[in-house]
Amino acid sequence: MNKTNTGIKMKQGQTVLLTIKRMGINGEGVGYYKKQVVFVPGALPNEEVFVEITNVQPNFAEGKVKRIKTKSPERIAPVCPIYEQCGGCQLQHLTYESQLKQKRDIVMQSFERHSSLKNLEQKVANTIGMEEPWSYRNKVQFQVGMKNQKVIAGLYGLNSHQLIDIETCPIQHSATNKVTAVIKMILQDLQIPVYDERKRSGIIRTIISRVGFETGEVQVVLVTSQKEIPRKNMLIEEIKKRLPEVTSIMQNINGRKTSLIFGEETVHLAGEEVIQEVLGDLSFELSARAFFQLNPIQTVKLYDEVKKAASLTGTEKVVDAYCGVGTIGLWLAKDAKEIRGMDTIAESIEDAKKNARNHGYHNAKYVVGQAEHWMPKWVKEGWKPDVVIVDPPRTGCDKELLTSIIKVKPKKVVYVSCNPSTLAKDVEKLAKFYQVESIQPVDMFPHTAHVETVTKLLLK
Repeated sequence: MNKTNTGIKMKQGQTVLLTIKRMGINGEGVGYYKKQVVFVPGALPNEEVFVEITNVQPNFAEGKVKRIKTKSPERIAPVCPIYEQCGGCQLQHLTYESQLKQKRDIVMQSFERHSSLKNLEQKVANTIGMEEPWSYRNKVQFQVGMKNQKVIAGLYGLNSHQLIDIETCPIQHSATNKVTAVIKMILQDLQIPVYDERKRSGIIRTIISRVGFETGEVQVVLVTSQKEIPRKNMLIEEIKKRLPEVTSIMQNINGRKTSLIFGEETVHLAGEEVIQEVLGDLSFELSARAFFQLNPIQTVKLYDEVKKAASLTGTEKVVDAYCGVGTIGLWLAKDAKEIRGMDTIAESIEDAKKNARNHGYHNAKYVVGQAEHWMPKWVKEGWKPDVVIVDPPRTGCDKELLTSIIKVKPKKVVYVSCNPSTLAKDVEKLAKFYQVESIQPVDMFPHTAHVETVTKLLLK
């Protein structure tokens, strides 16, 4: 079908025998057919697999496993019955110990590909894993649909727009699994119309539930296509009756044709407006749209790594860029002279201010906006940070923020990343001015290909 740039003919539908050399950033196996890279989901390093080519591009091809000729000793049977349809996890077929090794390898590969960093073996530490790598997620957001006159809720299947009904998810906390299942039944019993994306009709789009691991408090957010919910009072009463553990019931309105889950308006339906969560000796109020780490158990380990990398002595001025509800900054506040955080979401900043007040931290200041705007402004006013902590989205740091860091020259940068590729690219930009001291992978999401990393950079 296609002729690749390398002059190798590879056709869609063709079957090839590959040896899988390594794991790619999305958890897929990576093999080579006559020097042409082929990505194979579900294949593991050191396996020999017969692969059917499904997609041919100029610089790579994709394929699916037809048969495994030589099986990896690390291959195991996935726990989840819908593992292959769902696509929410990518690594359940690999032993947990091997997942941790592969995640370290993914971080090293990213730095090899996108940076000129040397001595990676010494710099990249072993991945910090979980003692119990199941039931770790504190929040579930499932799209709602109908199938054979029955209300279903789940995720869209891998590479498809078919909604997979998820009855229980082994990586979700049992409380969120239960809440989602019961709310599906309530919607069914009360015949409340669920949203149909194609027809753009119906009301209930998404069921979101979040649990405080330490407090046991549960919040339900129903995302709806309009403000009015038929039989709303009955719905609220049924949730209270069947789910007494739910302490907060909220509604979010999103009438737009969009893949974004939340709309702008959030309405309080019953119970409290927030739930409480505790991390170490800090407690947090979480509102419906507030970002909070999804794995509280590993978050404590992650933040302790940030604390170790920042190694504060009580005299430092610290900037917490992309601060969210203030979690990282408050984790460090008692060892810092002053923390200043910023975020573009106003609600998060309100929560951050409240969280700082509730803990009696008067040395924490939070503002709405971007770090690249605020940092130079503060420097002009005579306030220069000693340490800058960044925890950006998957796309990495804004270019202007990196430029701003290079101009402001804090003694230390601690980069918390959820995407090794953008981390390596950003570190490469900082590397003329900063020396990479350590790179610590942390497994925040067992059984998925995601890996979080804490990187410590020191001014040269």
